[in-house]
Amino acid sequence: MKKIFAYILICSMAIFASPMRLQANTAIEVIEQEAQNIIISVSGSVLQVVGANDEVLQIYNVTGVRVMSVRVDGNDKRYNLNLPKGCYIVKVGKVVRKIYIR
Repeated sequence: MKKIFAYILICSMAIFASPMRLQANTAIEVIEQEAQNIIISVSGSVLQVVGANDEVLQIYNVTGVRVMSVRVDGNDKRYNLNLPKGCYIVKVGKVVRKIYIR
């Protein structure tokens, strides 16, 4: 008897329940970014940063620990990185690059 009552209850809920219509509102926000022409390159253990005058240069290891931070005080700067071999993340302003020290 309990099984029949449960069956009738479930069927009536399925028939009479009005399905809710969910609709996602799409809102696209256009964020205008200044075109930064920052060039980051590495040769051996020398990092070259071009076009980043007065930006902050930050270098992170693969675990996310910041290992170096310096303000770039010229348009074309070279930094001798005294870091162990491996992969690093370089962030200059809003530009982020992955580099490898050999």
